Amino acid sequence: MKVLVTGGAGYIGSHTVVQLVEAGHEPVIVDNFVNSSPGVLDRINEITGREIEFHEADLTDVKKTLQLFDEVRPEAVIHFASLKAVGESVEKPLMYFRNNLDSALSVAEAMGSVGCQNIIFSSSATVYGDGDVPMNENQEYLRSDSPYGRTKIMIEQILTDVAAAHSIHVALLRYFNPVGAHESGLIGEDPLGIPNNLMPYVAQVAAGRRERLTVHGGDYDTPDGTCLRDYLHVVDLAEGHVKALECIAEGNVSVRAWNLGRGRAVSVLEIVHAFKEASGVDVPYVIGPRRAGDLPSVWADPSRARDELGWTAERTVADMCADTWRWQSSNPDGYRAS
Repeated sequence: MKVLVTGGAGYIGSHTVVQLVEAGHEPVIVDNFVNSSPGVLDRINEITGREIEFHEADLTDVKKTLQLFDEVRPEAVIHFASLKAVGESVEKPLMYFRNNLDSALSVAEAMGSVGCQNIIFSSSATVYGDGDVPMNENQEYLRSDSPYGRTKIMIEQILTDVAAAHSIHVALLRYFNPVGAHESGLIGEDPLGIPNNLMPYVAQVAAGRRERLTVHGGDYDTPDGTCLRDYLHVVDLAEGHVKALECIAEGNVSVRAWNLGRGRAVSVLEIVHAFKEASGVDVPYVIGPRRAGDLPSVWADPSRARDELGWTAERTVADMCADTWRWQSSNPDGYRAS
């Protein structure tokens, strides 16, 4: 299938492009480099052994999005393009609502203009709010404490309504905590500024770019007092997108949500210790105060994806740490050195 990957130069998008090629599909990347770097494009081409078609565009521009779809004529869309920092969304809610909703609306309109009937939407476990664990797709009400999370809920509803009106096929993929990097060390997570997520921060401490890690809270009701999260390897996550694409392309699904996670909780300190073991480098840390909005325990029930897509996350925490360190140590300045 010819698949337009919006935000395809980003962390998850770039790994998904690689997996699409490996599965025999034809990805086309569109990105505006707000959360990514042009340097990733040559890396993707090197891994795949081919030059991936690329378009630079801002998908909030309806006219340009319609032109893009008319030129590419995709059979499916994987929609990653969005702003994604929870904390920033609290500080700048209008920017998040405008960017994330406008880009999704433009994509949905452009799909209709060229008869594209398949879309995979990059959603998030944040839509479950403080729901019971393990979190599953049958939770009756979706809710989120951040504008970022609320944009995910709104777009899920928008696509559900569009599917009902125009008979398109929609996969809603709710991610838990993607980490790791491609085994080649050529592509990985390259956050701009101070990392918002644990693993890239740990990696930068190990690489000497940051003095130490501050663990936000050590007194939670968990085995070691630190938060529990469901970490999954980004390549496993990318493979999940390919499975979902092939499922909805068969036409048997109208709208379906799937969790993508390992279904296992790992603590912050377990990640720190596993990273030290994988890298052979110490990761200094201090226990700081809790961070507002953090939940003690979040992990997935991934059984629906297993049963319906034939997908399970196979890579271990050790794999995640080893691949992250290979990427970080080989690319101390990320793509900026490209």
